[in-house]
Amino acid sequence: MERRIKIKLPDRLPRAIDPDDLKRLLSVIDKVRDRALILLLLRTGMRIGELLHTKVHDVDLNNHRILIYQAFKTGVGRVVYYSDDAKEALLSWLRVRNTFKENLFYGRSSSSLCYEVARSMFKKYLEKAGLSYKGYTLHCLRHTFATDLLNARMPLECLRILLGHSSLEMTRIYARLSDKTREQEYFMAMEKVLRGDIDDPCDY
Repeated sequence: MERRIKIKLPDRLPRAIDPDDLKRLLSVIDKVRDRALILLLLRTGMRIGELLHTKVHDVDLNNHRILIYQAFKTGVGRVVYYSDDAKEALLSWLRVRNTFKENLFYGRSSSSLCYEVARSMFKKYLEKAGLSYKGYTLHCLRHTFATDLLNARMPLECLRILLGHSSLEMTRIYARLSDKTREQEYFMAMEKVLRGDIDDPCDY
């Protein structure tokens, strides 16, 4: 008989960018294109590959949204939305970009900006902000988006659709990271412990 072996894979928490670190990062971005790219990742929750393959005609400026016709991982299309600060950065980029290019973000010799260029650009700004030792990546912008919206009490199902997750369990991982209610309950309980204001176990 064959012996079945179960391998338990690590269940790591997603890495969000600390709010103070994020302010430092955004303050050093000095190029119009780079600011638009980083803010769109931060405010839409898009995967970097999805944004790099976005066409100009996929962007709906009137309704603050971007149409993703086919998601990279699931193959399912979705609509994502962006905030006013991302729109301001996007409009600044649209005013100076090459209007003959089909992709929203493009490279010198290719139709779309490649991932390595985007990664190097992000790394440069981390170094400029003194954050290179923190280990942040472009994908952390997506994690930050999800964490911020959950902290703002967005329903999990709504966030799942925005992120393009195939199951709600994937989205629940962020709830472990951002559950402010659990954090508040812990400190309230710990205050009682430190004051000695706890129930006698014999009462149970």
